[in-house]
Amino acid sequence: MSILAWTWVIVGLSFALYIGIAFWAKAKSTGEFYVAAKQVHPVLNGMATGADWMSAASFISMAGLISFLGRDGSMYLMGWTGGYVLLAMLLAPYLRKYGKYTVPMFVGERYYSNAARVVAVVCAIFVSFTYVAGQMRGVGVVFSRFLEVPINTGVMIGMAIVFIYAVMGGMKGITYTQVAQYCVLIVAYMIPAIFISIMLTGNPIPQLGYGSSVSAGGAEILKDASAQGQHLLDVLNKIQMDLGFTAYTAGGSKSTIDVFAITFALMVGTAGLPHIIIRFFTTPTIRGARASAGWALLFIAILYTTAPAVASFARINMIKTLHNEEYAHAPSWFKNWEKTGLIIWADKNGDGIMQFGKGNAFIGGKPNKEKDNLDMKSPNELQIDRDIMVLANPEIAKLPSWVVALVAAGGLAAALSTAAGLLLVIASAFSHDLLKNVVAKNMNEKQELIAARIAAGGAVMVAGYFGIHPPGFVAQVVAFAFGLAASSFFPVIILGIFWKRASKEGAMLGMLSGIGFTAAYIIYFKFMNPPAFNVAANWLWGISPEGIGTIGMLINFAVCIVVSMITKEPPKQVQDMVESLRYPREIA
Repeated sequence: MSILAWTWVIVGLSFALYIGIAFWAKAKSTGEFYVAAKQVHPVLNGMATGADWMSAASFISMAGLISFLGRDGSMYLMGWTGGYVLLAMLLAPYLRKYGKYTVPMFVGERYYSNAARVVAVVCAIFVSFTYVAGQMRGVGVVFSRFLEVPINTGVMIGMAIVFIYAVMGGMKGITYTQVAQYCVLIVAYMIPAIFISIMLTGNPIPQLGYGSSVSAGGAEILKDASAQGQHLLDVLNKIQMDLGFTAYTAGGSKSTIDVFAITFALMVGTAGLPHIIIRFFTTPTIRGARASAGWALLFIAILYTTAPAVASFARINMIKTLHNEEYAHAPSWFKNWEKTGLIIWADKNGDGIMQFGKGNAFIGGKPNKEKDNLDMKSPNELQIDRDIMVLANPEIAKLPSWVVALVAAGGLAAALSTAAGLLLVIASAFSHDLLKNVVAKNMNEKQELIAARIAAGGAVMVAGYFGIHPPGFVAQVVAFAFGLAASSFFPVIILGIFWKRASKEGAMLGMLSGIGFTAAYIIYFKFMNPPAFNVAANWLWGISPEGIGTIGMLINFAVCIVVSMITKEPPKQVQDMVESLRYPREIA
């Protein structure tokens, strides 16, 4: 069967599975809708957390960014994995002992203020919508190539699927759907990685293959007999430098301070993401929350330790497939992706041969077919969207059609699982934290459940809009969300648990100043100025918009601490609650 036929079969079966689980696990109470009635087994919760955590950014975009950034791309690996460890060790047990549904609820009660709760609600919705934009873009990319439908149509199909199982099942339906989605995405990620590792190095373990020597078969695939016996990364380094790039393993595309800032923002942003934190409320006990954190880390590590291998395999195969290849004889994968507009060639010198090298293929934003925005000073003739590298990898390596289709299903599973978790955060923030606890305190459980479902449905619509009009690459958009989470939630949660003196005034002003500064910086450089202005020379201390959340977090900490010191200390009952949270022992 063709790639299209296989894709419809595999994606159709996976969608049917997700919808079937949604009907089976339909939420019948607010407890089931918000936290799955706190009855999820730690292993299953670990798998669901892994799927929730490994979004389209992890599955689709991360390896693509590493593929283009080389060593500097490791900031995404270090930031996201380190952040999960930080969350599991520093926050999860304490928040689980607190035992309620949402992060805004914790903020409202810890800081004894509905105003603080409302600020947290606004921050949660802002962060979640920014994050979900990246997921919907990922859905559109997959549909546009593999199901051969327009990106906008693909986003709408994804919206419909998420609407069914998020609105009907709530956290209960989402949890069991995410267990299935984890199985789909991890199998889809590992199978092509194993195949390509065997083809290039003879080693079936990608994590080891990417540090192994090129085999005789690999040298034949790379069309370079001298590559046999050389380490794969040494071969890739030589190819990079021959094309004018720095060595793949040397990095240097970003300054040290920016790499540090992005890594740290991703790390502390992880610990402040409401859709991950809420997962630890779904286990029956605190011990279960800790166990699920450990299982989730194991499930996440399988993909994250494979990503560097996938990145290097994709990079070397892409260059060897395209560079100095006649366009008339371009490989089928290039022609397929060219139809989506996510990879474009412009023949600058009129020789009919594709050249890939250091420099811009085009000036400004997306190139147009008239090719009137070429950068003629650069020898590079190819514009390649980073988000296609993982999805195109099996085709580049000429793997069977069913493997290509499986990767498409995995990409959709990754994007939809995280989107569902984010939409639940938005729905619970609106219905439970805003309506039930601030606006309409007398509403009953049935009314609250209806409001939560309406809010989830409305959130799906807004998320779809962001998917059709995304502000950047998937991982870029997600990095913005992490920066916003780092600058808003992380300081007030940490201080709320470990510092009894933190006051409501400090928390509110800290959140507003942190997220306000971070959002303003991102908007200024990404949306208010041309791309040529968004360069290191114009950034504050050389820190990019992806890493500015680190500075926003420090501002939040500083404002919260200073204001708390000059305002009235929290009531005794609040301080007693903080004291009890520090000892996450089991309670009845």
